[in-house]
Amino acid sequence: MRADRGHPLRIGLTGGIASGKSTVADMFRAHGVPIVDTDVIAREVVQPGQPALDDIRHEFGDDVISEDGGLDRAELRRIVFSDDDARRRLEAITHPRIGEAARAQAASAGGAYQIIVVPLLVNSALRGFVDRVLVVDCDEDTQIRRLVERDSEAEGQARRMLAAQSSRDERLAIADDVITNTTSIEDTRRQVDALHRKYYGLSQIGD
Repeated sequence: MRADRGHPLRIGLTGGIASGKSTVADMFRAHGVPIVDTDVIAREVVQPGQPALDDIRHEFGDDVISEDGGLDRAELRRIVFSDDDARRRLEAITHPRIGEAARAQAASAGGAYQIIVVPLLVNSALRGFVDRVLVVDCDEDTQIRRLVERDSEAEGQARRMLAAQSSRDERLAIADDVITNTTSIEDTRRQVDALHRKYYGLSQIGD
């Protein structure tokens, strides 16, 4: 009999940049699991016409706005990953809005359990919102290689991006479950399949 926890079991999916969070989330989605992705929400809340974009323009100036009126992500990334104070100012604008939207999406998503994708979960207010933490893990050299190949980032910028996030040890310290994403896509899928069975089982029993 399913536990009456008042909401579906919430799994917080986190990991460092370029660790493979989106790949893992897509594998859970293929099982029919509702996905609430704060990366997607983060892009939505800064679209033209959204209050957050106006606040970012006011805080960082017109240089972070592209010719079409949207956010110049590359320029903003250059600023915030080289200046901790700038990054905190950006987070103060975006994080409350992202958290509010994530909670609203989760409330309406249903499912036996849900995956809540939060890259910065270690220090996020959403950590208390999830029931269990799943970390997608890989070594930093792999993250840097993927960033350089995937996003054409310079290695120095890639290292600054990693340094701006919580460390691998900090993520693993809060993990209830870990997916190691360093070998083959088939191996990652096997790990997801096993966790899907586990989470479905947990969703049916009491806390």
